[in-house]
Amino acid sequence: MVIKVYIASSSGSTAIKKQQQDVLGFLEANKIEFEEKDIAANEENRKWMRENVPEDSRPASGNPLPPRLFNDSRYLGDYEAFFEARENNAVYAFLGLTAPPGSKVGE
Repeated sequence: MVIKVYIASSSGSTAIKKQQQDVLGFLEANKIEFEEKDIAANEENRKWMRENVPEDSRPASGNPLPPRLFNDSRYLGDYEAFFEARENNAVYAFLGLTAPPGSKVGE
């Protein structure tokens, strides 16, 4: 199981940049292994992300925007879903991972 975080390295949106930094920083701080997939520098990553975000998770118009999280090829959610899981101490469940023993997030 590999957590994949789809980001855009050259986004013009400060909100998107902040959300991406928030997700990546949390994963790094909690030593959760992940792969960063840049949709701005790699067309294959952009295409794969857009094709694998479920219909009901897409914006009404336009394309799905990063950050988007996947566990291998299983779609987990966008920043709002990640943020909500973090607020509820349910990030490991959200990511489909087993919480490490003694972790507050695992209770």
